[in-house]
Amino acid sequence: MEMTGSLPVPSVQAMVAAGRHAPVPPRYLRPDLAADVVVADDATTIPIIDFQRLLLVDPEESARLHAACQDWGFFQKKMCTQLINHGVPDDVMEAMKASIQSFFALPAEAKQQYRQQAGQLEGYGQLFVVSEDQKLDWADVLYLNTQPPEHRNLSFWPAGESFRQTLDTYSAAVKHVADRLLGAMYMNLGLQLSIMDMDPERGAGIQSVNQLQGLQIKRPPDGGGAWAWLPVTPLQGAFVVNVGDVLEIFTNGRYRSVEHRALVNAHTERLSIAAFHSPSIHATIGPLPELLGDQEVPKYKTLDHQSFITLFFSAKLQGKSFLERMKKLS
Repeated sequence: MEMTGSLPVPSVQAMVAAGRHAPVPPRYLRPDLAADVVVADDATTIPIIDFQRLLLVDPEESARLHAACQDWGFFQKKMCTQLINHGVPDDVMEAMKASIQSFFALPAEAKQQYRQQAGQLEGYGQLFVVSEDQKLDWADVLYLNTQPPEHRNLSFWPAGESFRQTLDTYSAAVKHVADRLLGAMYMNLGLQLSIMDMDPERGAGIQSVNQLQGLQIKRPPDGGGAWAWLPVTPLQGAFVVNVGDVLEIFTNGRYRSVEHRALVNAHTERLSIAAFHSPSIHATIGPLPELLGDQEVPKYKTLDHQSFITLFFSAKLQGKSFLERMKKLS
């Protein structure tokens, strides 16, 4: 599948290893963030959804999911028993984290075997780098297509049966969760299950982290006022779920895609494993006619899958700028 590539940039890990006490290059500095308002109230947290209760079609939990998608755009799937509620066993999650940590611990020359190629997104590097002077994230990325298996390019998958088997197992388990989570969303929206057929590649996001705080979402404070950043404290063994741009477009704004960011820690590396889910490559992306009916005006354009992906990766992500580019001209 043809995609827009990302320009090559230096490895952050390599820069740190080469000069631990050297100043951070200007392209990575963001002094403008110092003025951002960050909510410090520990009582304000993103919603927690009990996945097992969703599977039982519990009306209260379904309503809680619906409200979280409408009002927050983010929530956490809680595992009451660590194994049962979202179906991904601890050992699968821990093996995936260990495999990713092992990859990023490899020598620089070993990781470069899997570097992104011109015009490609997959591989080791960064995403959304479209100019030589834009600000960059202080991060390195390993981006891989995992599901369905026929979309995999194994030349970018780190060698070794352990990594590949672990990622295969983990991605299949996360797909199982995503399919059922989307099914609950369909029911809440009154849609048929097949309408928003998704592949685990890009779109609605499920994320596990190494428990190091850094993820923040942007939302208005309770009672109104200026928008502020709310830190997300990851629960042990939980997935953090982001509604994402695709679902906001499909639902014509009923479900919210919320601006979010990850801040670096001055002393400890932060690991994030994000699984993005998007429509089938044969789908068109736009407000669903089944939701719009005869009266509602679509807020967003409708594009074929390839045009959508090309547009998505053609510019630096800045706030919700992509959704703005997808809006229909009035």
